[in-house]
Amino acid sequence: MTLTKQRLTKVIAVAVAVFLSIFALAGCSSSSSSDSGSSSSDKTIKVGASPTPHAEILNHVKDTLKQEGWDLQVVEYNDYVQPNTALESGDLDANYFQHITYLNNFNKENGTHIESAADIHFEPMRIYAGKTKSLSDLKDGATVSVPNDTTNEARALLLLQQEGLIKLKDGAGTNATKLDIVENPKNLDIQEVEAAQVPRTVSDVDILVVNCNYALSAGLETSSALAVESDQGEAAKAYVNVIACKEGNKNSEKIQALVKAVQSDDVKQFIESKYSGAVVPLF
Repeated sequence: MTLTKQRLTKVIAVAVAVFLSIFALAGCSSSSSSDSGSSSSDKTIKVGASPTPHAEILNHVKDTLKQEGWDLQVVEYNDYVQPNTALESGDLDANYFQHITYLNNFNKENGTHIESAADIHFEPMRIYAGKTKSLSDLKDGATVSVPNDTTNEARALLLLQQEGLIKLKDGAGTNATKLDIVENPKNLDIQEVEAAQVPRTVSDVDILVVNCNYALSAGLETSSALAVESDQGEAAKAYVNVIACKEGNKNSEKIQALVKAVQSDDVKQFIESKYSGAVVPLF
């Protein structure tokens, strides 16, 4: 009887020891895996961007961020919707492709929760020649392609007004649409086209009004533009391109690291030398 009790006690002790060892090993393994994943995730900054100039600017700071322990991953988009929906859903940490007026309008129309983390640059919008090579040569009924999204269409119309081609009703401003045109002496046929596709209309219309990033991507020479938006005053404020993030994240470590890297003297010099006035740093 005594022997049986002793054996039973030993068996129980061994079983408990084995159980505790397995538990401890499992705990260590789980902890190690979790820590590794957290560290990797925390040190990755995933940013959505238009290919030109935004992705080019971001790629320029990759090494700087790497030296500080950050892995910058740039995801390129060719439209103005997906970078915001991806940011809203949490697939991105930030994006860099849009101006502040577009961002504010996007939030209003889509119920998203995105905010500006920093002002970076201004891209003056330009009018380019299509079938007609100068504004003075435009004939009655000439065709004009403009971006079809709310804010960039208004911006294009304001540029046409700046050049005396149309007149908008008072107060239309950055919300202007074709319905706000009160004078159109040349009876311009204004065609609304998805922003990224406007450069492709170059052989189909008389003139086209193009966002700078899409003009650069399409190889349009900014120096050959027929007219350019002024980089002074209200336009630069209304259309400053920003690094954007989810609301409440602008002071996070990774967003602050990203902003610091982009708002540097090195990046300012890079922008000025590479884009020759097509992109204007505002920091």
